[in-house]
Amino acid sequence: MVACAVALAACSREGPSFKASDVTGVDFGRDFALTDHTGKARTLADFRGKAVLIFFGYTQCPDVCPTTLATLAEAMRELGPDADRVQVLFVTIDPERDTQELLAHYVPAFDRRFLGLYGDAAATERVAKEFKILYQKQPGSTPGSYTMDHSAGVYIFDPQGRLRLYASHGQGPEVFVHDLRELLRAAPAG
Repeated sequence: MVACAVALAACSREGPSFKASDVTGVDFGRDFALTDHTGKARTLADFRGKAVLIFFGYTQCPDVCPTTLATLAEAMRELGPDADRVQVLFVTIDPERDTQELLAHYVPAFDRRFLGLYGDAAATERVAKEFKILYQKQPGSTPGSYTMDHSAGVYIFDPQGRLRLYASHGQGPEVFVHDLRELLRAAPAG
């Protein structure tokens, strides 16, 4: 009788309850090959053991990008010591203007642990395609004053390197804090 009750309890056990969209098992967002703002070549495997948040944007963005990075910085503060088990990556979709030096000043201004990633136009296109990110240059009044239309959302990977969640633009820090705690709880610190 006890064995039956244990078996039934195991069957009814639910997995974590997330606030962002659960995209576990999708066949995209598998990896990237870019350079970080310190000049180091990076792939997703470099961050194994940490939950990883990836956001695509550009430094000249007037609203969505800085707002999202500020929200992620607030989530990191709210996570306290668990934030050391999280890596935020900002991938530029504007390699023409977003140089290593500019990313090195811009991205860590939100949180010193954040990394800016960049590649040439071809690498940017490959990674954007892998993550199903749409982006397009919109002309400005001068050649250098263009803006970039782009998909806005945050991909969240578990510490094993699996894409698990997608948080659409406008989510507050509480969504990230809740979901990151769920992912980190499932993968105890090692």
